[in-house]
Amino acid sequence: MPKLFRPSVRLTENDVTDEQVYLNRRSLLKSMGFLGASTLLSTPASAAGWFWSDDEEKTPFQAQPLEFTQPPKYQINETRTPENKVTSYNNFYEFGTSKDAPAKNATEFQTNPWTLKVDGLVNKPLTLDYDALTARFPLQERIYRLRCVEAWSMVVPWVGFELASLIKQADPMMSAKYVAFETLYDRDQMPGQRSRFMGGGIDYPYVEGLRLDEAMHPLTLMAVGLYGKTLPPQNGAPIRLVVPWKYGFKSIKSIVRIRLTDKEPPTTWNRLASNEYGFYANVNPSVAHPRWSQASERRITTGGLLARNRIETQMFNGYTEVAPMYEGMNLSRYY
Repeated sequence: MPKLFRPSVRLTENDVTDEQVYLNRRSLLKSMGFLGASTLLSTPASAAGWFWSDDEEKTPFQAQPLEFTQPPKYQINETRTPENKVTSYNNFYEFGTSKDAPAKNATEFQTNPWTLKVDGLVNKPLTLDYDALTARFPLQERIYRLRCVEAWSMVVPWVGFELASLIKQADPMMSAKYVAFETLYDRDQMPGQRSRFMGGGIDYPYVEGLRLDEAMHPLTLMAVGLYGKTLPPQNGAPIRLVVPWKYGFKSIKSIVRIRLTDKEPPTTWNRLASNEYGFYANVNPSVAHPRWSQASERRITTGGLLARNRIETQMFNGYTEVAPMYEGMNLSRYY
């Protein structure tokens, strides 16, 4: 027979803290002069949430409509991947390694305020705030193929502006040869950055890089939205890179810094596994990944995520206009 539990303290309804007092607990503490009260508590008490700020409470992401043009040359005649699949099937290890983890773990990711710096070998360093990301440059919708190195692909209607427009405003020095990118580092908001297991063993912050001519190519996009609305957190809010002729891991998300340099910058997946992930990472069906073929891909469209909708992979993901940038390079290597 279970042993009965008899509490040592007997509380009645009269002892219950009034709901409004609890909900306004931080304001009450401030009025009493305890501005830093949570720092006086032990970790368990503070973590319990009693001092969680009411006036700083996080709000779930809500997409906002964007104004943009639709240049015909970028409105490709291919079946778009449904929005609910684009926003629920993601690689964003800062929020977890499973495909559905980012959509679950990034719902309260705060992107405003935001700061994007452009510096390094430039004559006019820039700092863009959240509003400038969507207001400084005219926005366009561009429907691009997205080819993941894992041999699945999507067709996504991004909204953004050419990276070249941003770099030109910073006025690159003649010595600039490469462009380095860096993702936000925020262990409080990004649980994957707190755990090597949850974060895929990555040494954060996530970094990427392009050659300057690649960054200046008209196809290279800074995306601030998809499907006509602002980017959801799991897709790289508030601003991300999209390089459609390269494998998806090159399209770095939630960017806080763009730095021009004269040396090839380190990139996250190349540092983690240089034998599998090169600096260039151009889509190439004739060069297999060390663990699987890249000759075909599973296109995610209207079927289920596991549908066997396989198509042949195209060189440079079909964007053959970029080929002149790689003349003389040995494309049989895994770049």
